[in-house]
Amino acid sequence: MSKTGSLEELAGEIERLVRDYSARAHGANAPQGRGPSEFVPGKTVVPYAGRVFDGNEVAAAVSTTLDFWLTLGPQGDAFERELADTLGVRRSILTNSGSSANLLAVSALTSAKLPPERRLRPGDEVITCAAGFPTTVAPIVQNGAVPVFIDNDPLTGNADFSHLERAYTPGRTKAVMLAHALGNPFDIAAVQAFCRAYDLWLIEDNCDALGSLYALPGKPSRPTGTFGDLSTQSFYPPHHITMGEGGAVNIPLDMRFKVVVESFRDWGRDCWCASGEADTCGKRFGWQLGELPEGYDHKYTYSHLGYNLKPLDIQAAIGREQLKRLPDFVAARRRNWQTLRDGLEPLGRFFEFMHATPGSEPAWFGFMLLVREGAPFTAVELSRHLDERKVGSRRLFGGNLLRQPAFVQLRRDNPGALRVAGDLAGADRIMNAALFVGVYPGLTPAMLDYVIGVIGDFCRSKS
Repeated sequence: MSKTGSLEELAGEIERLVRDYSARAHGANAPQGRGPSEFVPGKTVVPYAGRVFDGNEVAAAVSTTLDFWLTLGPQGDAFERELADTLGVRRSILTNSGSSANLLAVSALTSAKLPPERRLRPGDEVITCAAGFPTTVAPIVQNGAVPVFIDNDPLTGNADFSHLERAYTPGRTKAVMLAHALGNPFDIAAVQAFCRAYDLWLIEDNCDALGSLYALPGKPSRPTGTFGDLSTQSFYPPHHITMGEGGAVNIPLDMRFKVVVESFRDWGRDCWCASGEADTCGKRFGWQLGELPEGYDHKYTYSHLGYNLKPLDIQAAIGREQLKRLPDFVAARRRNWQTLRDGLEPLGRFFEFMHATPGSEPAWFGFMLLVREGAPFTAVELSRHLDERKVGSRRLFGGNLLRQPAFVQLRRDNPGALRVAGDLAGADRIMNAALFVGVYPGLTPAMLDYVIGVIGDFCRSKS
C-alpha cells in the first residue's frame, strides 16, 4: 500500500493481515468444528477449559488498540449495555475480574448511601456455603463481616438450604451470598423466600453460570444473575465467555447500586462522570460533602474507601465479540455435558452424578464426578490417572473452604471471624470425592469419547 493511503485504508489492511495471522496461528482455538481435525489420543491434551475464539476477537482487540484509548471507554460502555440486555438486568458494570466483582458487590452493601438498618457493618453476618471458590467468601471477611457457613448438597454442588434458618441471627444477618455451582443454579425460590422473610440482601455469584436459566414456580425461565439484588460475572478464560481477565457486577433492579458499585470500582469517588468527561451532574463546583469546603471539585471527592478495578477497553472489545457467541457456547456446553452423562452412565456403580436443580436449565461449567463411598479408588487416584492420560480435570475448586490453610489460620488468629451453622459433612464429601472434567465448546466428539474411554478403562482396571 502507498504511504499516501488514508488511515481507513491502512486500518483495513491491518485488519486483513490480523485475520490472516489469526487463522494461521490460532486455528486450534476456533469454535468447534472449525479447528484442526487431528487429535492424537494420549498425546493431545484434552483441557478442562480453554479459550474459543477466531479472527473476530483478535481483530477487535487490534482495532481498539489502534485507537489507543486503552482505559475503559466506548467499547466498555457498549459491552456493559449489551451484557445487561443479554441478561435482562438494569445495568452491568465491568471490572477487571470476577473476584473483583465479588469484592465490589459485598463492598457495595457497606455503603452509607444505603438505609442504615440494612447497611453491612463490621461484625454483621453473611450466609454462604462451605464448598466452593474462595473469592466468593473472601470479600465478606475483607469487609469486616462474618461469613456463616452452611453445608453443601454433594449431588447439586450447591448449598443445603435445610440449614438456612439455623444460620440466621436476628439483628446481625444482613445478606446471603452464594454461587451457582458449576453452572447448576441453586434453589433460587428457597433463597429468595428466606431473604424476603428476613429483609436480607441476596448476591448471586453467577461467575460459573452465564447462560443458565431458572424458573420460579409458575413463572417463565430467566437467566441466573437476575434474581438477586446484585450478581457477578467472570470472564476469565475458562468461563463461558472471556475477555482475558475481566468480570462484571450486574444490577437487576435497584439502581441505587449503580453509583455505589462504580464508586467502589473507581477509587471511591463520589463523582459519576465517565472517564474523560466532566460536570455530568451540572454542578461540579457546587457540592459540599464531608468536611470539604463548599465547591470542592466533585471529581476529587470520595465517599467510599474504594479501589481501581477497571478493565481495559481492549478487553471489552474482545468481550463484545465473545458475547455474540454465547448462545452457541451454551448449547455446546449442554451438548457436551449430556454426551459425558450418557457415555458414563454404565459406571454408575462407581460414581454419583450431579443433578440439575429442579426448574433449571444449567449452562454447565464442568461435568462433576462424585466417587461413591466404597468405590475401589479415590478421587485423588482418578485425578492422577486422568493427568497421566492427558485429560484435564479439577477438584470442585477449594472443596470445604474451612479446611483451606487461609481459613484455618483465620480461625486461629480470630475464632470469631467466621461461624459454622450445622455440620459440614456434604462439603467434606465434595472435598474428598468430587472432581470435574471439561465441557467447554472447544472439545470435539473425539475428545469426549476419549475422556469417556479413559475413565471407563480406569474403573474397570480397579474392579
